[in-house]
Amino acid sequence: MEQLYNDFFGSFGGKYVAEILRTPLDMLKEEWLKAMNSSGFRHELDRMLREFAGRPTPLMYAENATKAASGAKIFIKLEGLANTGAHKINNVLGQALLAKKMGKNRVIAETGAGQHGFATAAVCAKLGLECQIYMGEIDMKRQRPNVFWMELFGAKVVPVESGSGTLKDAVNEALRDWAASFETTHYLLGSALGPSPYPDMVREFQSVVGIEVEKEIKYRGLDVEALIACVGGGSNAIGFFYPFLEKKIPRLIGVEAGGSGDEPGSHAARMSGAGRAGIVHGYKSLFLLDDDGQVGTTHSVSAGLDYPGIGPQLAHLGQTGRVEFLKASDTEALEAVQFFSRNEGVVFALESAHAGAMTVKIAKDLPREKSVIVNMSGRGDKDLFILASNLDNERWCSFLKKEVKDNES
Repeated sequence: MEQLYNDFFGSFGGKYVAEILRTPLDMLKEEWLKAMNSSGFRHELDRMLREFAGRPTPLMYAENATKAASGAKIFIKLEGLANTGAHKINNVLGQALLAKKMGKNRVIAETGAGQHGFATAAVCAKLGLECQIYMGEIDMKRQRPNVFWMELFGAKVVPVESGSGTLKDAVNEALRDWAASFETTHYLLGSALGPSPYPDMVREFQSVVGIEVEKEIKYRGLDVEALIACVGGGSNAIGFFYPFLEKKIPRLIGVEAGGSGDEPGSHAARMSGAGRAGIVHGYKSLFLLDDDGQVGTTHSVSAGLDYPGIGPQLAHLGQTGRVEFLKASDTEALEAVQFFSRNEGVVFALESAHAGAMTVKIAKDLPREKSVIVNMSGRGDKDLFILASNLDNERWCSFLKKEVKDNES
């Protein structure tokens, strides 16, 4: 099985870390490959995915959205129905079970939108592991509901005030912690990036999404034109695309955060020509860097797509042309949330809504016998504060002011 895993994807990937982290990373790879070859480990993971995460998640025909788009059939992979509300739990269960197998009693993680932190806190509660989550202070304000849930599960949420106070800074703090505590601690990285073996490991644990989709395509006899997923770091996309990477069809489309414009700092689109090769957070990939080679500022209405880099395998797949990369703006993502809510009764997370927006665009230009499948990687409960302030600001602010007044009296 080991030949399936590589430190590099083309020129991207690697393990560019301080010497102190090389040994724990080598040990992690060894233990992970051993676990993946263990029928006992895989059986336990499958059982937990089924009983705790709620797999398989449905592939829903979006009949009303299809009619509204007047084109190809639209299907939605409802990862938002997994326990904790997103695809993140697939990877978290795999890594947390591995941590226990390795004898680690403490888990640390980074989180941006909060879904990875939420899933990590829940799984640690289930498995009896100590849990500490690093989260940028800006993201903590934007995603307050998920902070509440993490703390309810018993996790310690540490605000990161350095830098821009977002996901990249949370990753920095988690790496610092791990360097000082790896003997008892597992760093449960949430996306398909970072130093090897994380990109391979996260992809494998997330591949359950694509495997389920492939089975449904065959069972239903669908003529699928494209699979479409949002891309921040890329864990939901690479897991969704995984069974199709070596095939010529269907089209695989990753949708990045177009933000509020094309100027530096107003978006997080790395693959549209703005990304530059660099080494950040222990791996080589394409990043949004300034002229001095420093990590640039980013923006997205979603807290999970504003990471300045992209996973190394997706960067390679983009350069070779197997994965197409497009972008959706903040406005388009907000409109997509409304579109799917009103037509299908499902609330996309703002990250997933970027893919939803592109799905409708692409479906409109395709014949009706074709199908497109969008990965709703998470649901939008966590985005209540952002959605309400953008879509119903006056009444939302009035409600909050009244709540504050009532609680102060």
